[in-house]
Amino acid sequence: MPEPISVPSTSPIPSATFLGDINTLLRGLSDSDRSVWQSAENRLVALGVQAVDSLLPYVGDGGSSRLKWSAESVLKRLGDEALPRLREIRRQGPGRLRSNALKVLVDLGGSEYLDEVDRRAVERLVRIKLLDELPVKVPSEAGRWLAFPADRLDDAVSALGLHCLRPATMVMGVAGATRATDSLQFQDSQGTRTAYRLFITPGFETWRSDLQIQNWRMLWGNSFIDQLDGFALADKLSERCGEAHFYVIDPYNSAENWYVAREGHRMRSFGSHDYPQFRREPLPFEVEYKEDADEDEAEEYAEGVPYALTAANSLSVEPGPMPASGTHGHGWLATTHPDVPNSRFRGALPI
Repeated sequence: MPEPISVPSTSPIPSATFLGDINTLLRGLSDSDRSVWQSAENRLVALGVQAVDSLLPYVGDGGSSRLKWSAESVLKRLGDEALPRLREIRRQGPGRLRSNALKVLVDLGGSEYLDEVDRRAVERLVRIKLLDELPVKVPSEAGRWLAFPADRLDDAVSALGLHCLRPATMVMGVAGATRATDSLQFQDSQGTRTAYRLFITPGFETWRSDLQIQNWRMLWGNSFIDQLDGFALADKLSERCGEAHFYVIDPYNSAENWYVAREGHRMRSFGSHDYPQFRREPLPFEVEYKEDADEDEAEEYAEGVPYALTAANSLSVEPGPMPASGTHGHGWLATTHPDVPNSRFRGALPI
């Protein structure tokens, strides 16, 4: 748990000689010679809390990537030793370091390391951003995600055993479920277990081929989907929500998958490296693609549609830019265990 907030000042006024030594070490962090920047990192770690103020300016978005990476590495290695000074900066300044101190506090231990004032401020900022975040964009370059009917959110939460639902912007949610720490080991009466963080998008309005409107939500969570099996999760979701889909785009392995489950059972699937690639009977949208295929496309669509994004666009919702008029509600960050809230996951998220 976080240390008590009440701490004595840990930042004595440094001497000119000390500042000169710090500046030399900071220059060393940017050196292309591995031995030089590693030595500078080690010496800064040895200085302990005295180095915190000098490192903080370089953990934001500015500065060279080498210096930024090394500054963050030193602060992570300092760990709990840096927390009192970081909290002191949040309360008393200097003002130019306050925002970066907030980022490092969350990077070191999650938002539970913030005091109540900072937690309320972050929650207020999220609420403000949610008011005008439309239109949104769901990343489509690569990934794996689930989809389920938007009006079955409560059923999805129940089916997957989710907890600690927290409103989140799109950029915040996708980062929390795919780029930041999204799994966490913890101890309970059953021993060592793993909790996962995932993101459920707003509802997105789409048009079916028969011109009927439907609304779908996506569920993103790399570790959650990888470890608990996206195909099994789609089956479980469909038992409670009627229908659910699982999509995979994997450029590294030149692979794509799409999977449709209804009432807990596979209805249709495609996998680039599966054998056979297609399973169960073609769905209506695939029949349309086959019938509309020209001479060059006839072989491509002979058995069905082999593209995850095409299937997503036809069956539920395809990632990418989402128009404001067709986006309903907001996204949610959630976890898979009641004793592991979102605040336990490390890493500052963009809002």
